Amino acid sequence: MNEVFKALADPTRRKILDLLKEQDLTAGEIADQFDISKPSISNHLKILKSAGLVLDEKKGQFVVYSLNSTILQDVIKWLLEKKS
Repeated sequence: MNEVFKALADPTRRKILDLLKEQDLTAGEIADQFDISKPSISNHLKILKSAGLVLDEKKGQFVVYSLNSTILQDVIKWLLEKKS
């Protein structure tokens, strides 16, 4: 769970998750939304993927990223259980 919270701690990664809430996107489409280098975006995506927050699927020459809603549901459940 610590890896998830570390991934969520960064505002750029939270914005990436917000973008992926709306629709699945390629790394290039995600990078177009930021004023930082593509390698930096790639690193953020790697961290999000490692934490299980995003999924990736190769489609032709592109990798399409999507939100892993299952892990987010698990985090919410965990938080609610800790609260009671």
